[in-house]
Amino acid sequence: MKGAWGIIKLLFVIVLAGVMFGFARQRNNTRKISHIDVKFTDENNPFITLTAVNKLLIQNSDSVTSIPKETLVLKEMEERLLNNPMVRDAQVFITIDGGLGAKIEQRNPIARVVGSNHFYIDEDGKKMPLSSVYSARVPLITGSSKTDFTELTPLLLKLKNDAFMKQIVSGLHKNRNGTVELILRKEGFKIQFGDLKHIDKKIQNFKAFYQKAKKDKRLSAYNLVDLQFGSQVVATKK
Repeated sequence: MKGAWGIIKLLFVIVLAGVMFGFARQRNNTRKISHIDVKFTDENNPFITLTAVNKLLIQNSDSVTSIPKETLVLKEMEERLLNNPMVRDAQVFITIDGGLGAKIEQRNPIARVVGSNHFYIDEDGKKMPLSSVYSARVPLITGSSKTDFTELTPLLLKLKNDAFMKQIVSGLHKNRNGTVELILRKEGFKIQFGDLKHIDKKIQNFKAFYQKAKKDKRLSAYNLVDLQFGSQVVATKK
């Protein structure tokens, strides 16, 4: 009899715990969202405003405090953020203190195409629209391309990640035959880079030439530096 009574008490505790858990869960779901906490995980300046992010999250609601938790569909919110052309990745979640949290990684532009159409190329080699909020200081690209210049991504990434080249290169021009010219910020000569093969070797050769010419105080004497001939740098004087 005592054993049966113990089982009954155990079942009662389990049922009571289940009821209390269900009540707490229901109460928690009907609570309103207290605030929105948006964080950008990248180091870029904002290409999308917090106001725009908030609108993507709460849609037609007048205020975040009017939204019950039970009506939130976090997956749909993430999809709306990911559909924004400035967003590379997004995570949406409920915070411990009852807020709506979002972590956003923006797309990172590495060059800007100028001409009949203006747009960025991002670090993933994709087209990225210009932002009305912030203009990135990246090399300018001119010339012609059937693939929107995205084939230049390997070279652009090398220029971005090389502190010396990033400082002195202000733009690229792609010729109709597929060769590329580099435009410098200050020096009075162009760099005929050629095709997109042996990028590391060409950059290494140019840096060695530049340092030697600078040491000899002869940088201003050149009109063109050609890197197309393997390990040889051909410099044309003015």
